[in-house]
Amino acid sequence: MTTAETGPADRGAQVAARRPAYQAELADGTGRFFGPRRATCPWCESARLTVRLRTTDLLQHKPGRFVLDACQDCGHVFQNPRLSSAGLEFYYRDFYDGLGEQRLGGMFGTRAAAYRNRALSVTAFAAAPGSWLDVGTGHGHFCETARGLFPDTAFDGLDLTEGVELAERHGRLRRGFRGSFPALAPELAGQYDVVSMFHYLEHSTDPARELAAARQALRPNGLLLIEVPDPGSRYARLLGRWWLPWLQPQHLHLVPVANLRRRLGELGFTVLLEQHREPHDPIDLLAACWLLLDEIAPREDAPWLPGSPPGRPSRALRTAVLLAGAPVLLLAALLDRLIARVAGRTGMSNAYRLLARRAEPGS
Repeated sequence: MTTAETGPADRGAQVAARRPAYQAELADGTGRFFGPRRATCPWCESARLTVRLRTTDLLQHKPGRFVLDACQDCGHVFQNPRLSSAGLEFYYRDFYDGLGEQRLGGMFGTRAAAYRNRALSVTAFAAAPGSWLDVGTGHGHFCETARGLFPDTAFDGLDLTEGVELAERHGRLRRGFRGSFPALAPELAGQYDVVSMFHYLEHSTDPARELAAARQALRPNGLLLIEVPDPGSRYARLLGRWWLPWLQPQHLHLVPVANLRRRLGELGFTVLLEQHREPHDPIDLLAACWLLLDEIAPREDAPWLPGSPPGRPSRALRTAVLLAGAPVLLLAALLDRLIARVAGRTGMSNAYRLLARRAEPGS
């Protein structure tokens, strides 16, 4: 039974049930959650690296410290040392599913306008795609919204979590594939007119393999639609570790737009569209203020935190801190909306979107 099915009233019992396993995993520290540190850039192999950011898990507050390095030659930003397979499993657990499923599923389900905006990017180049694969689909809410623009398109989704199976059961997807995209690509070869990756590539351990898998899954002349955080955003430097799109420890690679354009060209794609204003999500200041307030306030109960569950005084203090910060959050939200009007032309956009066409064989 999933968190969404049991409801929030059972959260305390679920936290208590998970606590022994989490505490046993953390008894020897977090060292096994990381691989070896790289000496070269994973995008261009340059050895000219510099530390871009040091931070902690500001969302779940799971223990660990994380470093993002930047390549001084190509600008690629990447987690170094990167999470190991054990680390990926540990830090993703209870974020998109389990304890986090109800909260995240509800949030993604309210973003219909953003999903429609993404789908509209395709309309000028493919009026009625026959089949569409959304990679990193989560609970399939994008596909549900996009079907309103493309009622005759068959939408499939792919993801690592159980959300994709829930999406298929709820009818948001024709088919839901659970697993690694590069591993499943041979099975999906040549089946799709459109492949989309919305805020997916930055989570992957090897973006180049994901792009190659997309090329394999597409038919000739098929479209690849990618949206990712923009590490070149002015907000990234202005807000530092409080910039939400850093999203440590989940975001492993943040790719500058010029790098991605070149790599797509090397794979035989032609970039048809580059957008910065349209994919911008006006949440930077609001999210930064929320993360700061959440860091100041006493923690909510979580099975990976040491000690006993927070008592009534701690819960009351947390509520008081968040209520005191409400005016700041409101002001931040208003400023986000105002800045959004000029974000695309002032370098403040927090994301970019590329649409590319796969060339026909031999062309």
